[in-house]
Amino acid sequence: MAKAKIRGIYSTALTKLLLDNGFGIVEPSVACRDRFGLEDNDAVPDITVEDRYDRHGIRTMGNREATDRLRDVLQSGLDDVIVRKWPISVDGIYKGLLRGVDIPTRSVLIDVGVAVGRVPEKEKSKITSKEVVVQVKRRRIGAKEPSLSTVIEVPGKYAVLTPEGKVGVSLKIHDPDTRAKLYELGKELSPAGWSIIWRTAAANQPLERLRGEVASLAKEAETVQNKAEQTEAPAMLWEGSYVMDVELPALSKKRLDEVRASACPTLPLHHYYKVCGGKIASALEMAEALLEKGKPKDEVEASFKQEIAAEFPFAGATVGIEHVKASGLVFYLGKASIESLDEDFICLRRVFAKDGVYDGLRVKKEAGDVAVTKAILGEWYFQTEYFSKDGQYKGCYVNLNTPMELYPHFIRYVDLEVDICILPDGTLKVLDEEKLEKMVSKGYVSEKLAQMALKKMQEVRKRLENGEKL
Repeated sequence: MAKAKIRGIYSTALTKLLLDNGFGIVEPSVACRDRFGLEDNDAVPDITVEDRYDRHGIRTMGNREATDRLRDVLQSGLDDVIVRKWPISVDGIYKGLLRGVDIPTRSVLIDVGVAVGRVPEKEKSKITSKEVVVQVKRRRIGAKEPSLSTVIEVPGKYAVLTPEGKVGVSLKIHDPDTRAKLYELGKELSPAGWSIIWRTAAANQPLERLRGEVASLAKEAETVQNKAEQTEAPAMLWEGSYVMDVELPALSKKRLDEVRASACPTLPLHHYYKVCGGKIASALEMAEALLEKGKPKDEVEASFKQEIAAEFPFAGATVGIEHVKASGLVFYLGKASIESLDEDFICLRRVFAKDGVYDGLRVKKEAGDVAVTKAILGEWYFQTEYFSKDGQYKGCYVNLNTPMELYPHFIRYVDLEVDICILPDGTLKVLDEEKLEKMVSKGYVSEKLAQMALKKMQEVRKRLENGEKL
């Protein structure tokens, strides 16, 4: 059974989802422990889950099996989830090929097969041949070019073997007696050529368990050394952990709302409001505390909406647009004024400041041009019409995307690559289906989500061909 440690605004929903799919939960939060009747468990997790910095998703780190299992659970249960698994193994040890030196940074470029990473200049003197053993460090996680080092460490659950030096103890172990015992034990157990750094999980572990792991790590270090001598570069010599960046767009948040509601009182759009943060998230916590006390849900929800109404934009306000790619890149499309807005519909107006070209339309973009975007909130597409500053129609794009989310200061959605382009003469073209296929091949977009997007594209195209308005 894979064991997960979960923290953040999605913790209750994800704990329920993972329990239902055969995961064990370790180090549960107090709230989750009480809601699910979990016991305190300080076992080492196979995967950790926490909020992304922007709270529009989660970030995970774990072994291959637990990571792939979590990915399958998320993609099968959440319609519009986007999963970006970093192909590099964090802490992984590779035998790489020297590709040269990057002059501006003076770092050494090493090809490890799945990527070309960088060894810092200060370690350049240790590279004496075309083939070099390197380890992926935890700096620049998720970057196209990983941070590499020639200083090899072998991490375990309780200890890390590091090249000969001083014994170390995690600073999170505060008890002086425990620290002293681990220092002495580290001196006793350190294999030839290695020193031990004790991890936080080593505190209060049975002596034999710590001895056993150190012996196991020493054997792994020897195996890596032997494999390095026999393996042709580039190749992985030792597998570490894997990182996933998980985007949770509108429908995924709503599904997690439903999962959370099966475990505790939850207002609709709970996770959306949590992402908003500030006064909105605080008001949500107070409202759901009233639900916990048995207050009528309709009354609580009405009072909550009234309290937060002033925090959201209105017709005439200005908002930013976050155009998120499945790869994780975020394009900020500038500011737009809200022309009209109700519960189901929004109309936005933007004025362009620079010249350019409208891709697909084969029409010149000129400073002063106006873009008018119309979207049905909750739909899988929106349309944008382009006009010159004197009102001449230049064409239209229909963008396929996850349902648009309207936040206090910006609009956000994930682009699903496929577009329908309407030329000035009325000709329709479907663009970029191959880009969606590429996102599927990279694992960012599930086959299910791709088929949903293509089905919606066909529906929209048919309506447009029949002369219907979107």
